[in-house]
Amino acid sequence: MDREDWGSLAAFAVIAEERSFTKAAARLGVSASALSHAMRSLEQRLNVRLLTRSTRNVATTEAGDQLLASLRPALDEITHAVDNLGRTSGRPSGLVRITAPRQAARMVIGPKLPKFAIDFPDVVVEVRIEQAFIDIIEQRIDVGVRLGESVAKDMVSVRISSDQRIAVVGAPSYFKAQEIPRRPQDLRAHCCIGFRATASGAVFKWDFEKDGETIEIMPSGSLICNDEGIMLDAVLAGMGLAYVFEDLVSDQVSTGELIRVLDTWCPAIPGFYLYYPNRRQTPAALAALVGALRLSTADI
Repeated sequence: MDREDWGSLAAFAVIAEERSFTKAAARLGVSASALSHAMRSLEQRLNVRLLTRSTRNVATTEAGDQLLASLRPALDEITHAVDNLGRTSGRPSGLVRITAPRQAARMVIGPKLPKFAIDFPDVVVEVRIEQAFIDIIEQRIDVGVRLGESVAKDMVSVRISSDQRIAVVGAPSYFKAQEIPRRPQDLRAHCCIGFRATASGAVFKWDFEKDGETIEIMPSGSLICNDEGIMLDAVLAGMGLAYVFEDLVSDQVSTGELIRVLDTWCPAIPGFYLYYPNRRQTPAALAALVGALRLSTADI
């Protein structure tokens, strides 16, 4: 095999993972046209088609799947070897890919990244926002973030936030025309902004609990969305009420931009956890990120 093929095979694995020449090129630091040319040359040398190209995406052929299955263990070994060099030199290095829902990225991960970048300048963190559950092993993601109740039992899990409380909030302008709800049942007379889950397509129900009594409300109003930013903009504009994590609106509540209601009815839910596959040896860069995000006893 030509020495040139080694680089082309590694690039092929990235393209297969990203399902896009543009994304793969950005990750590898080359142009998409150069990457496409390299793949055509590789296919010609191997005399087999590895990729199916369309205007929207790129997919592996059956031959490409077979090659990828053989390549991945070898590429993983190379990655681990490089990580081990970082471990022995005392300077973790390399790329760590993390997937997280937008709430966790904003509340937990984002605030800790500046200090992490100073402490570990040779580590690159790629954050991918995913509201839907994905298979981090299949997608070649190093570590994921989910609420504790959602983490699979066969994964290593590390707590990165305290339990999260829910808050129901509305703008002062909204309550000029509406009475403040005293019980969850009162919400049926209010405009409640719905949040639709990306994975299931279902609108989240609003759960309440107090003194052993539990009440479930299906939000009903003039807006349903799947983005917290749009939801908060709508609430601040007086469109209705939102059911969100307390930490997302703490600043607006403290300044009076939003009014919190039904506080005593809002439950606490398990906090966010990192999760990743159980390996014989955790790469140094991943171990550094896990350590930086881990919830300390002082934060509880």
